[in-house]
This record gives sequence, C-alpha cells and structure tokens, in this order.
Amino acid sequence: MPQDVKTDVPKVLNKTTPGLQIWRVENMELVPCPSNTFGQFFEGDSYVILYTHKTSNNYTYDIHYWLGKETSQDEQGAAAIYTTQMDEHLGGAAVQHRETQGHESATFQGYFKQGIIYKKGGVASGMKQVETNTYNIRRLLHVKGNKHVVAGEVEMSWKSFNQGDVFLLDLGSLIIQWNGPKSNRMERLRGMNLAKDIRDRERGGRVQVTVVEGDDEKSSEDAMKLMIKAMGEKKQIKDAIPDEIVDEKLKTAIKLFHISDAQGNLVVQEVAVKPLTQDLLKTEDCYLLDQGGIKIFVWKGKKASKTERAESLKKAKGYPTSTYVETVSEGAESSVFKQLFQKWTDKGQTVGLGTTHSPGKIAKVEQVKFDATSMHARPDLAAQQKMVDDGSGEAEVWRIEDNEPVPVERKWLGHFYGGDCYLILYKYEVNSKLHYILYMWQGRHASTAELTASAYQAVILDQKYNGEPVQVRVPMGKEPMHLMAIFKGKMVVYEVGLSVWCLLEGDTKVYDHVPLRYFINFLPTDKCCYLWYGKGCSGDEREMAKTLADIISKREKNVIAEGQEPADFWVNLGGKSQYANSKRLQDENCSITPRLFECSNQTGRFIATEITNFNQDDLDEDDVMLLDIWDQVYLWIGKGANDKEKHDAVVTAQEYLKSHPAGRDLDTPILVVKQGFEPPTFTGWFHAWDPQKWSGGKSYDQLKAELGTATDLIEITVDYLSNDDFKLIMGISRNDFYALPSWKQLNLKKKMGLF
Repeated sequence: MPQDVKTDVPKVLNKTTPGLQIWRVENMELVPCPSNTFGQFFEGDSYVILYTHKTSNNYTYDIHYWLGKETSQDEQGAAAIYTTQMDEHLGGAAVQHRETQGHESATFQGYFKQGIIYKKGGVASGMKQVETNTYNIRRLLHVKGNKHVVAGEVEMSWKSFNQGDVFLLDLGSLIIQWNGPKSNRMERLRGMNLAKDIRDRERGGRVQVTVVEGDDEKSSEDAMKLMIKAMGEKKQIKDAIPDEIVDEKLKTAIKLFHISDAQGNLVVQEVAVKPLTQDLLKTEDCYLLDQGGIKIFVWKGKKASKTERAESLKKAKGYPTSTYVETVSEGAESSVFKQLFQKWTDKGQTVGLGTTHSPGKIAKVEQVKFDATSMHARPDLAAQQKMVDDGSGEAEVWRIEDNEPVPVERKWLGHFYGGDCYLILYKYEVNSKLHYILYMWQGRHASTAELTASAYQAVILDQKYNGEPVQVRVPMGKEPMHLMAIFKGKMVVYEVGLSVWCLLEGDTKVYDHVPLRYFINFLPTDKCCYLWYGKGCSGDEREMAKTLADIISKREKNVIAEGQEPADFWVNLGGKSQYANSKRLQDENCSITPRLFECSNQTGRFIATEITNFNQDDLDEDDVMLLDIWDQVYLWIGKGANDKEKHDAVVTAQEYLKSHPAGRDLDTPILVVKQGFEPPTFTGWFHAWDPQKWSGGKSYDQLKAELGTATDLIEITVDYLSNDDFKLIMGISRNDFYALPSWKQLNLKKKMGLF
C-alpha cells in the first residue's frame, strides 16, 4: 500500500479549462508538469493526466494514470488513488483509464500528436521535469509508429539501429535524424516532426536538425562524420524489426461478466458474448467487459453497492499490468465503450456535432430546404443531416441489364426492383463548379453477376468524370436521406413476390414484415390495398402515404390503424408475428461519436488503427482512411495510395464492419471519397477543414530541404554548442580552437566537414 497521499485534489484541479492537465507523482504529491514537457514521461515515474472537453452545454472528462515500467508500487498506488479522488471531485462524471508504458490506448496517444518520448530515470534518480534550453544532452531516440509515434531512449550505439525504423541522435544543439532504408515516408515525416518539436518546445528553436537517409548516406557525408564521432565506426545494421500487431480477431472476442452481491455473496459470472445489447447492463450492479484480454472495461451502475464497485476494480487489476483498463460510470460512458454494443441510446440527448447524431432518424425531406451553397459553407450541418443539398440537382438513373447500364425512363424514376441493381449519378452545382455523387443501389435479390456488373460499370462512370464522384454503395433498405430526397419522398421499392411498402416520414422503403410502429405500410392484395398506420406516425406521413398509395395501386384503399388489424390483413402477410414496436425506439437517440481509422491489409491481415482527437492533418496522402459515423462508413482515398489499396477499398470497409466487436450490420452504406473532392457531409466531421491544404502543402523532400544539411551546422555550432559537444565535433576545446589563427580555424572547420 502507498503512503498517505498528500495533495488536496480540488486545489490543484481546474475543471473548467479545456485541454490537458498533467501531474507527476513526486513523494506522494501531485506536481504539475509544464506544458512544454507534455508528451515526455520518465520511465521511473507515475503520472495523472486530465483531459477536459467542453461540449455545447457541459464538460466531459477523461482521467488517465500512466505507469512507467520502472515506477514504484507506492507511486502506482498513489496515482490510482488520485485518479479516484479526481473522479469523485468531478461528480463521478469522468472516464478513468489505466495506461502502462508501451501499451498506451489510442485515446491517450491522440493527445500528443507530435509523439510520446520515454526518458530514462525518474524522481528517485533526481531527474527534473524542466530542462528547457539545456544543451548538455547526449542521447539516441528510437522512433516507432506511423500514426501514433513513440520514442524511447536506447543505448547510444550503432547496435541499437535497425533498417526499418527512424532514429534521432540528439547532441543538444544538433539533432541528426537517421532513416532506416526500410522505413516508410510517413514514419520519416513523423520522426522529422518530433525532432522539430524537441527543437522548438525544449530548446527555443536554437537547434539545428538534419536528416540522413539510411539508403543514401553518401549524400550526407558531413552528418555521417558527426554520427561516427559520437558513436564510433558504423557497424552492420540489423534488419527491420516487425511491429507488434494485435490480431483484429481478438478485438471481437467480447465477454461480459456480471458482478453482484444481491444474495449476500459476491458472484462473478459470464452473462453474454458478442453481440452485446445495452439492456444487459442493470443499474443495480457492476459489469466487467473483456475485449480479447487486450482491453478491460469496468461499468458501474448508479445503484451498485460499494462492495460491487470495489470488487469489479479488483478483478480488473487481476489482469496483466500491460492490459488497458477503462472504468466508466452509468451515464458517463466513453464512445469506445458504447461502440462495443450493437446499439447504444442515451435518453433525452440532443443532436449536435461532437455529441450525438441519430442513425435512422430522417427529417421530412419535402419540407427541408437545404441550399447547396449553404451546406458547403456549413459542413458541420451537412455532416449531421447527411445532406449536400435538397436533392433538386440533376439525376441520371441506369438499371443493369445483361451486365450493361440501361437508362431508366423518366416516368419510372424513383421505382426500384429488389432483383436488380441501379446506378444513380447526381450532379449539383456550388459556386459555378459541378459536384458529383454516384449511388450504387443493390437489390436484395440481385444476382452475384449483377452486383459485380454494377460495381464494374460504376468504375467506368467514375473514370468518365475523372474520379471526382463520391461513390456510395446502397444496399436495399439502407437508402440514405439524400438519395430519397432526389425522388422527392416518392421512392418506391418493389419486393419480389408479395409487396409491402413502408413509408418513413415522407420516404419509402421496403421491409419483409411489419416494422416499427411509426411506419406506414401498403399491402396490395387481389381485392384491395391495405394502408396501415403505425401508432407513432405523424399527420404529414399519413398524407404522404395516401399520395403514394395512389401511385402504387388504383385499387380501393382500406385504412387500418395499428392494433385494429382484421384477420385477412395478417393472413396476407403470412401470419402475425412479433415486430419492433418498443416505445424506447421512439423517444431515444442512438449516441455515436465519429471515429477515424487507418486501415491496412498489407500484412495479409486486416489492421485498423484508430486516430483519436482527429483533424484534417491525420488524413495522409499515402493512405486509405476510414471514417465511421455508424449508419454510414466513409472511405477516404489519398492521392498517393497504391493501386491495390484503391482497388481493395470497399473490401477494406467490409472487413472493418465484419471485425467490429459490436456485430455491425454488413449492409451499412459505404461511401468512397477521393482526396480533393470531399463533400461537406464528410468535411463537416473535421474541425476547421481547409480545402486548400493539399494544393499548397509541402512534400517530405521539401520539408527535409528546409532543415538544411550538416554543412550549415557551423553557424549553430560556434554560437550554441556546449563545451562538451564542441570538443566532440571539433576535436579540441573551445578555448584551444579560438587560440588558433583564423586561417587554422577555417581549415579545421573544412577538415571536419562543417564548412
């Protein structure tokens, strides 16, 4: 057990300041870390990190306690206690995270965009947090990571190097970046950003940074001479070391354990596996959710006893110390926790960017006027509504017949058959520039050949318009709001055999059986057409239903209210059965936070790396990125993505849905977006989107050239090098150097390759 903690948490905590606050545990006290040291952690210490996010009318909190691999048991215990005390001070509204060195969560890593640096030592060895503008430094940093960068201090020797990673030789006033021949462009760029961050934040910009390409060291002779002086003659470099990869299958191995002492004895038992539903969680109890042993979540119900809360945490601590543990309270769950469930709803929650949106909740498109120019000016609104405009642009529709696209006659626009596939090209104008959306509608009963042909024809059409269209795969029954708006709320889908049409707030869909109570259905028989009104439908919906009924059938219309169905009605449906009519479905919103992933299949296994606190800078030109907004999935394809990644993009999205631990609907619409042609429905999920970012962006080679070469180092060397570094580089002391005649000083500089 740790000694008594000494810090009064309310006195050090600012709960209304958005962003990061970090403390180090020093002699059982919390000591604030200066902002210029954020992202640097001593291996022998424990830290407490508070992230505060301001929503439209409230604050949300994440508290992390980070444990270095050499930290003491007392420091670990103190960090855990302080985390609990902070949560109590914040009214139990915080999400608690246990982080361990080398196993940090994506959420934690997302706070430090430039990277995390592990430093040797700690409080016990007298290491201070503040060492700004100190140049008496000699260390070698091993940089790993593509999206999440971590740099650890390693032995300053050539034997620490390998061909697949990036290394920073930090000599105080000079940083040399050495790129392994097998490292990729993104790793090199991340290493460069980290070197520049050390230069600017730690040393006030008074440091020279230069880059050595491991496969072209001859082009950096001067820098190589300095590396050899620091570490001796270069030895054989080890081959690339493969990164540790977590099997995505493990992430889907979900188990839920119930922890209860209702009978007087504490009982822990497994109650469910994937897919999980929210109603499994009872407010009187605690639960432990095990995600393949990789992540552990502890959920505490509002009415759970103290014993249950304590025991649930004890059980979580029984896992290996490297296991990530997240503790959430009922009503304050994290987005990561919520998305482990098939559907998560927050009662009474409003719709708003960064908080929630409502998959399946569709506005009346015939009454909403979405001006295209306004939508592009307000991409946040476009993203929430999933509308680029009001659907008043130009649409061309083709049906796939004998593997070829055949134009659909105007009078049949908006009519779709479940055994066919269709292509819909939509054109709209913004500021005198045309934009395109290509919808690929796939009938539930379409053949494999038709599905393949529709995909092939979509590629040809996309190429015709120079790759500009946003491509949207639309499985039957998953029609997005904008597609239905194109047909002015009169989109009719014909099922094979007996037809049941369903109207949802002015939009038409098809279902196999009677659906939710706020739907309206048309059931045509040989004698009449039934018009069925669910209890939750509106007057506007009933009026639209009457109009649509006349389009579908000229027969007599029998109006039936839910609960008053005659026997013939159910007979024509094949018999009465259960259907979704829960009141909860009407008065609650599905709470989902958008999530961004880098997706890769290059190793032969599907890997999804989450990018938290994401912004436009996280979209790398060489990558395929996936933006998950739950009822739709966007695939963003960078200009530099290779042909295989482009070709496999949709397969990648389908793999993501298959591997999702919540058991996702595999028919979720997939939208393919190309770099430079992003619609506002996509850009609205990114804060402060800059449409000119890539047009004026600099390449890796341009950024490297700006750093200069080792021949530029002498200006920095003379003015800023420490005495030790001066002697290391020049071979003599500073005093001896300046005692030489000027011509000898100049010759020595040339000899050392620094001039």
